[in-house]
Amino acid sequence: MIEFHPVRLADRAAIERYTMPSGIRNCDLAFANMFCWQAVYRSAWAVVEGFLVVRFQIGGGPKIGYMQPVGEGDFTRIVPALADDAHAHGQRLRLIGLTDEGRDQLRRACPGVFAFHSDRASEDYLYRADDLRTLPGRRYQPKRNHINRFTAACPDFRYEELTPERFAECMTLERQWRRVHEGHTSELCAEQRAMQLAFDHFDELGLRGGCLYVGERLAAFTYGSAVSERTFVTHVEKADTAFEGAFAVINKLFAEHLPPQFELINREEDLGIEGLRHAKLSYHPAELLHKYAAIRLHPDEAACKELWMKVFGDGNEFIDTFLMRCYRRDRMLTAQCKGRTAAMLHILPFDTELGRSSYIYGVATDPEFRNRGLASQLMEQALRQCDERGDEAVFLIPTPDKEWLRGFYGRFGFSGAVPAEFRSPDGFDFGTGDPATDLAMVRLRQPGTPLPERLTCRYRPDQL
Repeated sequence: MIEFHPVRLADRAAIERYTMPSGIRNCDLAFANMFCWQAVYRSAWAVVEGFLVVRFQIGGGPKIGYMQPVGEGDFTRIVPALADDAHAHGQRLRLIGLTDEGRDQLRRACPGVFAFHSDRASEDYLYRADDLRTLPGRRYQPKRNHINRFTAACPDFRYEELTPERFAECMTLERQWRRVHEGHTSELCAEQRAMQLAFDHFDELGLRGGCLYVGERLAAFTYGSAVSERTFVTHVEKADTAFEGAFAVINKLFAEHLPPQFELINREEDLGIEGLRHAKLSYHPAELLHKYAAIRLHPDEAACKELWMKVFGDGNEFIDTFLMRCYRRDRMLTAQCKGRTAAMLHILPFDTELGRSSYIYGVATDPEFRNRGLASQLMEQALRQCDERGDEAVFLIPTPDKEWLRGFYGRFGFSGAVPAEFRSPDGFDFGTGDPATDLAMVRLRQPGTPLPERLTCRYRPDQL
């Protein structure tokens, strides 16, 4: 078991000895972020065979994750030690924040062992610092227009360095913004606590920031820190929305006042918030930084993946996404032959116009074991489970180019060809890939119930 240490102020030099020269750009590895969000993520660090390893609580919950190790050479040699550490905590290994190169290294070193997924909401927005300083060309004309309107309306504006005597009014501005937009100020939220911690240890954390004033009124403020020698991370940017264009002005002025050594500015992720995504994209990022998550597969998951790819021909990305978002072993039924998973199907929970429903998904039999009735056995078992749970309907989508499947499923009480539309919180496509061929056959708890003209299928992961 690896001896990890909580992230403390005194650890900054030891941690940045690895991060600063590394060229990493991931905002999660900025020391200030690790320290200020410690109450949520419980970040801890260790050095393993010359690599910095950061362990944390994913989303502040019970699952632990390990950031991509930082150091020289191939980090995959320490993966067994990380797996042992995770196992000692009763968990499987989850590696978080993998770069494209890190994902490829791990895939080559451990073929078939991990599933990988990149969440668009967690990708960092990287900008060329000079673009934010100068806003060049036609594509930045809207930003220059915002700035021009601000300067015309507020000729007495000025930019000031963010210093300790201004921390209190920054917190006041943040609380006022939150009261207007979220309707509460009774308790500090996690972000406010992280901000207060940053202000309490501003210099010790290597933070730098700026303030925008209109007369004597604070209109906006921002601060951040370096994650490596050439990449700066903007952690916080707040503005009084009464001043149109204040965000554009503070963004530009802060970039202008950063040391020229910083060639890239990381403005962190958008968390899947539509307005925030629009705002970040409007600055034309040079790159969206992938941050892959990798989970070590259990034997049943690895068998599912192998059979799925063999039968359906889907690539790594699709099946890995399914395994990481939707898979549950108690929702997969299998038939075993010669010590192998010879056939499988998955039962997924949905709500439809027909009420509580189950979707029979990924019915597959290894070609070596076909014509033995394995799929029929699994279908009978699945339908018994659905009936015992009280499902109003069970549906499935036969492979479009295999019409004989309609006769096969018809033997189990499925009928119809109802256009199906899938909806899920993360947009995963449970269909065939072509909405025109997503024609569902349905088995009803109450035979004779009219089928709807269209089946709207809302995935319910909370029912798993």
